[in-house]
Amino acid sequence: MIQHLKQAVAGAQILFVAFGALVLVPLLTGLNPAMALLGGGIGTLLFQLCTGRKVPIFLGSSFAFIAPIIYATQTWGLPSTMFGLFAAGFMYFVFAALVRWRGVGAVNKLLPPVVIGPVIMIIGLSVATVASNMAMGRAGGEQVIPYADALLLAAVSLATTIVVAIFARGIFRLVPILSGVIVGYVVASFMGLVDFGKIADAPWFAMPHFITPEVNWAAALFMLPVAIAPAIEHIGGVMAIGGVTGTDYTKTPGLHRTLAGDGLGVCLAGLIGGPPVTTYAEVTGAVMITRNFNPVIMTWAALFAIVLAFFGKFNALLQSIPMPVMGGIMVLLFGTIASIGLKTLIESKVDLMAPKNLVIVSVVLTCGIGALELKLGSFTLVGVGLCSVLAILLNWILPSAKSHEGISEGQDV
Repeated sequence: MIQHLKQAVAGAQILFVAFGALVLVPLLTGLNPAMALLGGGIGTLLFQLCTGRKVPIFLGSSFAFIAPIIYATQTWGLPSTMFGLFAAGFMYFVFAALVRWRGVGAVNKLLPPVVIGPVIMIIGLSVATVASNMAMGRAGGEQVIPYADALLLAAVSLATTIVVAIFARGIFRLVPILSGVIVGYVVASFMGLVDFGKIADAPWFAMPHFITPEVNWAAALFMLPVAIAPAIEHIGGVMAIGGVTGTDYTKTPGLHRTLAGDGLGVCLAGLIGGPPVTTYAEVTGAVMITRNFNPVIMTWAALFAIVLAFFGKFNALLQSIPMPVMGGIMVLLFGTIASIGLKTLIESKVDLMAPKNLVIVSVVLTCGIGALELKLGSFTLVGVGLCSVLAILLNWILPSAKSHEGISEGQDV
């Protein structure tokens, strides 16, 4: 009994660490936070089912899909977007089959760092204007919250997140987003910018509102390439947790099983109306600090997330968070995502003096930041999806060449 209680407490701690990022994605994209909790919880249980509950991983909302969800919702509507997200889950099954057939090396050959790096950068940079507008209190081109109040709130939330990320110690260092949201929310309530009426009117217990997907192949084709980056991120996440626990999960239960489990979670999210799920670095950090490697604690975290999804007042509280609070955190968050892409290029020592590499990175960044659209009839490819396709095609078509040797010492100019 005592052992189960300890595991339950450890599971609650894991959910606490993942919570800020878990509910941030639906709050930014207009989805229901309850569905993020439900999708993360059930998705984690599906993942454990596929892997025989051998890997201490909790699946939470994926930031890679923020910009695509916003664009797809505006273009095709929410039901079609959910179908697109459901379809995106099948990309994980493709990678799982590839890994089972040819090994991890085949994935690395198809998607080298010069492809993945700039695509990850676009995931963050393509929504930079969304972050800035939210921080300034603007929505749909209108000033929803007074500019000065909005900027103050955004600055407080951003500053808190930065301070906690840099100066906090132990488990608290893993919850900078949650800290920024809490402090920003408290300040906003004192400024009279929080509507507590909706929280009071919300029921204590409420069935989450499910979204029925609507078949839309344009939305599906748009979302499929988006899944490439988080699928690669998943491989890195599994290797990272393996490094912490000292176990090679790519062999047992096998990378193909972990990818399939994550893919099932993504498919489920699309079916119920929640954001796609992915592995969380915060959870890996928590496992490293606590040294609790038992996957059972992730089961408890998943169960707690599912239970929270049915608390009506709790979800009303989440939806009452003022827009500038989220905007301030997004300024750091999206920049961090772009930095991870840059880190991928640097750590892999991608030579940008090599013409092929320079072309791939340049084209992807320009098309992604400039929001270039490829329209073929009713089908539209834009953002991360288009950038992923471009990067893969350019890497496949362009011949590899030695980097520019430069001017050696003593050489005539």
